[in-house]
Amino acid sequence: MRFFRKLSKNNTDRYNSSSSKNDELSAAVSSNEQMLRDQFAMCNDIEFRSVPLDNHSKILLVFLTGSCDTKTLDEIVLKPILFGGLAQKNISSIREIIRLQLIPIAKVKGVSKISEVVDEVLMGNAAFLIEGESTALIAELGKLEKRGIEEPPSETVIRGPRDGFTETLRINTSLIRRRIKSPKLKNESFTLGEYTKTSVEILYIEGIAQDSIVEEVRKRIGRIRIDSVLESGYIEDFIEDVPFSPFPQVQNTERPDVVCASLLEGKVAIVVDNTPYVLIVPMTFWTGLQSAEDYYERSIYTTFIRWIRFTLLNIALLFPSLYVAITTFHQQLIPTNLLISVAAAREGVPFPGVIEALLMEFMFEALREAGIRLPKPVGSAVSIVGALVIGQAAVQAGIISAPMVIVVATTGIASFGTPRYNLGFAYRILRFPILVLAGMFGFYGIVIGVVSILIHLINLRSFGVPYLGPVAPQSSGVIRDVFLRAPRWSMNERPLLSGENKQRIPEGQKPSVNRGKETK
Repeated sequence: MRFFRKLSKNNTDRYNSSSSKNDELSAAVSSNEQMLRDQFAMCNDIEFRSVPLDNHSKILLVFLTGSCDTKTLDEIVLKPILFGGLAQKNISSIREIIRLQLIPIAKVKGVSKISEVVDEVLMGNAAFLIEGESTALIAELGKLEKRGIEEPPSETVIRGPRDGFTETLRINTSLIRRRIKSPKLKNESFTLGEYTKTSVEILYIEGIAQDSIVEEVRKRIGRIRIDSVLESGYIEDFIEDVPFSPFPQVQNTERPDVVCASLLEGKVAIVVDNTPYVLIVPMTFWTGLQSAEDYYERSIYTTFIRWIRFTLLNIALLFPSLYVAITTFHQQLIPTNLLISVAAAREGVPFPGVIEALLMEFMFEALREAGIRLPKPVGSAVSIVGALVIGQAAVQAGIISAPMVIVVATTGIASFGTPRYNLGFAYRILRFPILVLAGMFGFYGIVIGVVSILIHLINLRSFGVPYLGPVAPQSSGVIRDVFLRAPRWSMNERPLLSGENKQRIPEGQKPSVNRGKETK
């Protein structure tokens, strides 16, 4: 045990190592250059350029080729110095002259450590080391290739905005700022990953988000120690409450409008560089059943669609288990004519119902996974043709009964009705243990499985918020946005997890005939 504590302490020290004495910049450019060349040994994309000055001193320019905007660097800094010399003769400090020369650049700052220079250069910025100065100037000239803003392929809508997040953090935050033009929208920055130095920002609206939730997000992100963060899923693994629960406790989305709507409900967004997926916490069970389009269509349409989703969710979880339980243990519940048809279809099938269902479910999941991983032109064809050919051949060969093919196909279609992929995946996983319980104990096994899931959901928390809230614990004022989607003018208050600012819409805005007559 002592060995593991020592090993853990060494790892913590490695990630939290303090700056050593050799990390400080010196006033001699040659010494700084040697230390930087040692740091960037065998890094052929790091450019060192020495720029002579009028008084025989020099400037050392360090930048990363391909990531630094060299055109701006040449036009604003190098050409004026090389061809015009130092125009500010009356200023004694060369550092001040260079700083004034960099005024056209949006952001310029000074750093005093070698490690800080290394980090800034690797982010695409240009570092200026000046003879006689122990502080380097950093010009923000990062220029990375960016993907254009497109509609998210995983969250398409018929009515709603068509823009989606990209892999660039600053573009993603600007898409959020474009919708919420308020200084109360706060964002705090973190850097994670010993090697990747990935930029992470948390966004929340002051006064709407609860301080306790914001502080918990800060705490969980701040304690992450990892060598790399390549996608937001790396962070999700560290901040969720119950890692081994099949249900997701952190929402992810590619849509800026979903993030803004969540921020206005008191939630916190986590934006990670190099990925278009933004994390939203806390997440509730009902969030996974809601689509962005629910709030753009009329309330009566959305309410109808939500009840269809609830029905499809139950079918996706329980339909194969109910079929196996009824045909194996409770045949008396089937009407006589239907029972004769099912028995005739199952005649000659060598497997019991539960094995038959497990085989078909496994094959359906295999076809779905193959359709996702294959190239788009081939994937859809493989999924459709594979399902038709294999299903028809299995029935004709007498290995699988025709009713089972219908049950599994209906279950697969129903599983696509869940708007959030990760919540639908949780139900796809839970379908198998409930199917086994139904094959062993009939309806009693299904009840055991469903009750176990409900107990787990009731005890599950996401950043301290009940996963089934506002249904359990119940809040009558907010249920109108869970099972129903009430008209916008009637949803006057924010959800329970919001902070001090509870009012969303002032009362008294219901449309009426009398109001129309007064207008006339």
